[in-house]
Amino acid sequence: MKLAQMIATVGGSGYLRPAPGTWGSAVAVVMAFVLHVIGGFPLLLIATLLVFPLGWWATAVVTRGAKDHDPSEVVIDEVAGQWIALWVVSYGAWRMGADPLALYPGWIAGFAFFRLFDITKPNLIGWADRRGDALGVMLDDVIAGVYAAVATGLLAFLYHVVIL
Repeated sequence: MKLAQMIATVGGSGYLRPAPGTWGSAVAVVMAFVLHVIGGFPLLLIATLLVFPLGWWATAVVTRGAKDHDPSEVVIDEVAGQWIALWVVSYGAWRMGADPLALYPGWIAGFAFFRLFDITKPNLIGWADRRGDALGVMLDDVIAGVYAAVATGLLAFLYHVVIL
């Protein structure tokens, strides 16, 4: 497997069926958790900042000359977006010195909100998706990740501040 294809498909996980985007997001959650355990939020942040340009490059390479600018097996964009969606959970666990497993509802919420926004593509997410290029492939998931992070953070706020 060529390097760009391996990166774009996240080691081939993009070939899992059905719903390769969901599989890619699930793999991204596991990767984010491992990164958090190894180096806390700072490592997840750095990894996210590195995966975006790497994913953009890999997506551009594997889609060059193809009619489909966003083939379903390309899931590196899900990794970037999913990691952003989980920033709020990772940051909270890291800042408070909490066991990241104790925040499992946040990991699940980040995953669910990201998938919701990535699938429905409201507002700016849809705009980015319609660009029709490798940058758009990455951007729509990054924006979905931001939306999901905000939604996850609001849910955490409601639970920890309003309900408790």
